[in-house]
Amino acid sequence: MKRHSVVRVAAIVAATFFAAGTLTACSAGDDGGSKTLRVTLANHVWTDTIKSKLPEFEAATGLTVELSQYGEDQLSDQYNVKLNAGTDEIDVMMYRPLQEGKLFAKNGYLGDLSDDVESNAVWDWSDFQSGPVESTTYDGNVVGVPIITEQEVLYYRKDLLANAGLEVPTTMDELEAAAKAISEQNPGVAGFVARTGKSAAVTQFSSFLYSFGGDFIDENGDSAVNSSEAKEAYAFYGGLIRDYGPENVSTDMSWPEAMAIFTQGQAGLYTEADSLYKNATDPATSKVSDTVGFAPMPAGPGGSVAYNVPSWALGINAESANSAEAWSFIEWATSAELTLVVQQDGVPGARQSVWEDPAGTSTYPADLAAAIATSTKNGVGHDRPLVIKVPEAREIVGDPIVIAITGGDSDAAADAASDAFQDILDEE
Repeated sequence: MKRHSVVRVAAIVAATFFAAGTLTACSAGDDGGSKTLRVTLANHVWTDTIKSKLPEFEAATGLTVELSQYGEDQLSDQYNVKLNAGTDEIDVMMYRPLQEGKLFAKNGYLGDLSDDVESNAVWDWSDFQSGPVESTTYDGNVVGVPIITEQEVLYYRKDLLANAGLEVPTTMDELEAAAKAISEQNPGVAGFVARTGKSAAVTQFSSFLYSFGGDFIDENGDSAVNSSEAKEAYAFYGGLIRDYGPENVSTDMSWPEAMAIFTQGQAGLYTEADSLYKNATDPATSKVSDTVGFAPMPAGPGGSVAYNVPSWALGINAESANSAEAWSFIEWATSAELTLVVQQDGVPGARQSVWEDPAGTSTYPADLAAAIATSTKNGVGHDRPLVIKVPEAREIVGDPIVIAITGGDSDAAADAASDAFQDILDEE
């Protein structure tokens, strides 16, 4: 990516400090770049908070931010058209590393930020968690800065566990035993619920896969979805839902359907993304809000290994003529100070220091904050296969989940899925 040096004001005394972050002031446009910075963001709570702080950024830099904001589908459409055409009309872009990150990086849409992230010790790239960083790095080059993260945790009903005389499950064996006890002691209540849809379940199944010691792709870049670890994980996940899940469970549930079963008091245990926790704790949407607890993913043979992923990141369009100004925006928007503000608004960030700061977890239930802390220590930076054809891959690796739930031969399904998934890997 072509870099433009930014003319600094008062060379040594070059920092402008304000409440939401620390930013190096620049004389906008003096380096040949535009005084207008074009930023494209998704509709999100993160975006709402950033928008409220933009006047501070503009005052500090002399730049005018021209903000475009879209829903996810609209955003994808915009990128597909404009980036493919080589547009220079986007400077900063908010994108989904796990969904389109590899495609964008391979096509050269994302500029290389490797030098930028190492250039400011105060901003501190080392503060970002390893899982999210893994997913915003392509071929050894940093192509994005993670801004929003998710981890998988265990949601549970405190009352049902207490009535069964059980502690919070810490292992997969204990999870199964608790699901069995809850379903047997509470007619009409499922012991366990989770996503069941072929594609939708993949992300939440991934933490089971990792905790059983598996992954979607092995160290040689080949399919691993028919490894012994993967087969065990498929059978376990499917068996939990088949044996202790809701009666007549459908195989097309995503999070809204699974969450509704849990929040309406029809299930005792539920594994899901931490970012959805308010659905379970808000009395307006949850009948069990006063009895919900949170815990780390139970440990399998491979330990307690949940995903820790960046659902969104900021990158710079490789064709931007304002790359230095664009980096100033990213540096500001991802500062520790502003990350704290955003996290207090309920949007989990990728900075470890903010999670370790009591102020960073002050708006979260204490047990949820503790569960997240556990997940981030050794969290895996992807919750789906990291390929270009993500939708196709999810359908393929999700098929054994459905087969296991319905009582079919999940081992054979895993073998078939592995062959089909390998074709995608070979093609890419």
